[in-house]
Amino acid sequence: MEFILFIPVLFFSIIVHEVAHGYVAYSLGDDTAYLSGRLTFNPLAHIDKYGTILVPLFCYFTGLPLFGWAKPVPVNVLRLPSPRRDMGKVAIAGPAVNLVLAVVFAMVLKIVLLAQGSLSASTVKNAFSLLQYGILINVMLAVFNLMPITPLDGGRIVTALLPVKAAIAYDNFFSRFGMWLVLILILTGAVKYLIWPPAAFVLNVILRIINF
Repeated sequence: MEFILFIPVLFFSIIVHEVAHGYVAYSLGDDTAYLSGRLTFNPLAHIDKYGTILVPLFCYFTGLPLFGWAKPVPVNVLRLPSPRRDMGKVAIAGPAVNLVLAVVFAMVLKIVLLAQGSLSASTVKNAFSLLQYGILINVMLAVFNLMPITPLDGGRIVTALLPVKAAIAYDNFFSRFGMWLVLILILTGAVKYLIWPPAAFVLNVILRIINF
């Protein structure tokens, strides 16, 4: 049952993350994602066989931190008014929406706990599991994607903030080695030592915000 609850929450969270990128790019003047049919919550438009299926399954069954990604939303930087700065805005939209989702899941969880006296035990148990997954998955997705390694969102944010020459050097390096580094961190389990401390801090902040 937990696996049945876990997968839809993960898919939903990853898809919302990608759609957020597309909508911000669209709002800044780039309609590439829109014309590609990617500004949709239809999961078929976003599924990547590795990031949406194989990697999450591998993480789930091996006990590694829960990670995944969808097919990247296409963005044409030349359509953006200020390409480097605006790509930073597009990049930060994904992690930001995951943090908002984590807060929403936490608020709904609190409502469920307050109303549990009027709900069946099985309903409370399933809702509790689903909402816990929603909080954890979205915090982990946000923190993971904020690691300063291109092609992750954090790398694109760093590129937007660095001076031009440093940004070019940074981007050139990680365009060659970034994805390999990400995969090594995931497959060795080393990534959990990098992201769990900030993720635990964010989880604590969220729980304090809704007064758990």
